[in-house]
Amino acid sequence: MEQRELLKDIFRASLEAVDPYVSVMDFAKDIKRVSSEGSYRRLVVLGFGKAACPMAKATEELFEVERGLVITKYGHCRERYRPKKIEVREAAHPVPDKNGFEATQEMMALVKNLSEDTLVVCLISGGGSALLVSPMEGITLDEKRQITELLLRAGADIHEVNTVRKHISSVKGGRLAGLLHPARVISLMLSDVIGDNPDVIASGPTSPDPSTYEDALGVLKKYGLTRKVPQGVLKELEKGVKGSVPETPKHGDKIFDNVENVIIGSNRKAMEAGRRRAGELGFRVETLSMELTGEARDAGRWLAEEALKTRERNPGQRLVLLSGGETTVTVRGSGRGGRNTELALSFAMAIEGVEKITLLSAGTDGTDGATDAAGAVVDGASVARGRKLGLDPQHCLADNDSYTFFKKTGDILITGPTGTNVMDLQMMIVG
Repeated sequence: MEQRELLKDIFRASLEAVDPYVSVMDFAKDIKRVSSEGSYRRLVVLGFGKAACPMAKATEELFEVERGLVITKYGHCRERYRPKKIEVREAAHPVPDKNGFEATQEMMALVKNLSEDTLVVCLISGGGSALLVSPMEGITLDEKRQITELLLRAGADIHEVNTVRKHISSVKGGRLAGLLHPARVISLMLSDVIGDNPDVIASGPTSPDPSTYEDALGVLKKYGLTRKVPQGVLKELEKGVKGSVPETPKHGDKIFDNVENVIIGSNRKAMEAGRRRAGELGFRVETLSMELTGEARDAGRWLAEEALKTRERNPGQRLVLLSGGETTVTVRGSGRGGRNTELALSFAMAIEGVEKITLLSAGTDGTDGATDAAGAVVDGASVARGRKLGLDPQHCLADNDSYTFFKKTGDILITGPTGTNVMDLQMMIVG
């Protein structure tokens, strides 16, 4: 089996380990434990994120659900995972749209005036921040869209983006927990953030929020966006800093007394499965980073340097190097691409002409930016293939046009929606 196919095999094993349907099934005992602790007459299911459908399907197979509603990204509810009792709504990601707003209003109406005899199971996965959208009064959906686009194009990381989102939303940053109170709540979370902090996953709708309005305003200042953001957003944040509007709920607030947040899948779990599979295939495995962040092109160069140094230290050995996390892209050009293809292009340029080093970099959800690709699989000949086709790799990188480059060279990796979402994985075979 050639290196590219071996990497795809390892990637598939990683995805299987964080299958949302199986992950919920594995944590059935947690829901049953919570259910047995009280005399709950009703079970309500809420879900939002790219993995909402398979998570909902598992939940309704395990329990008698009275009612439920989940919101997922367009095209991310495969028929075999479509729940029968729980309603499904599809909406846009990463920039929210009208469908997401209307579905969220429907969800808020569904849980209005819950009582203590109700158990709410929240199914939370990556992408939930964009799909669960309900701007604060005074902020329009269009303004919410604008600020999201500005932050993403500026290269803000997910923690920074979500800090702002929490403070202009009526459901994020623990505020959904306030709407569900006094019902008993258990949130099953598929983590797509470094550190697996519940308050960051989908902007922490059922978690206490340690960030403040001042932090949110600080993010805008850091990226020079205070003069570019919509006035409704800026006014809301400034009012929050002055104390004119309530902060997001914090630790100790009574609304969290009956809330439990449980991580059921993560990037770490996917990497561990990849490590096991690589070992079964006869490779020695090293983990370079479980928290890969920063500019994608910088991360690509760093990974290339590590691959070259590792090969020099271990001549003749069959090695797999792993990393996971979530990089960012500061958009300066007008091309097409995502953080994984940009990372891969930078990596390919750094190892041009080098034999027997291959990289797979992909989003575990099967999407990379606003493209149909999950990422790319590249080697030392990738750049040369592009040059033969008249492509300038340096120009493509500068124009954020990595997708176009790899689409033409045949190095693009297209998986379609995987049904899960635990950030990105990079896998290298060296030697």
